[in-house]
Amino acid sequence: MRIGSIGFHPYQTYMQPATTGSIKNPGESTQVSPGRKSSPAECETCKSRKYQDGSDEMVSFKSPQHVSPQASASAVRAHENEHVSNAYKKAGQSGGKVLQASVTMKTAICPECGTSYVAGGETTTKIQYSNEDNPYVKNKKSADAAGIVGQNLDLAC
Repeated sequence: MRIGSIGFHPYQTYMQPATTGSIKNPGESTQVSPGRKSSPAECETCKSRKYQDGSDEMVSFKSPQHVSPQASASAVRAHENEHVSNAYKKAGQSGGKVLQASVTMKTAICPECGTSYVAGGETTTKIQYSNEDNPYVKNKKSADAAGIVGQNLDLAC
């Protein structure tokens, strides 16, 4: 270990005991990165991470479920696309029109092992419904009609 007047050498490697913790995440690296508590293979945080949907829609992940860091991107993307699909279905059943649908993926880094993963997502949709009984809609239509009347002139008469 090299100690300078400022602190630890930036490329310092930490000595690990001959016996490391148990493998909790098979297939992951067993090397501990500097500044981390464990390797990705031994990370208790990644092993116990659960995903759950907080919306009122009937979609997947209503009960907490474990997803590995490698599968988190595709699992979250598929889940958020369920919300987009539901928006189009809801608009079609109610006579509406989807004006905008977007999905935002949120990433994070595990504080224990340093593995990056998709932490969650957010779907934003805007649906426009036509309400013919609304006085504002009627007023807008009459204003539009007043601007259109007289624009086309038939000189053949």
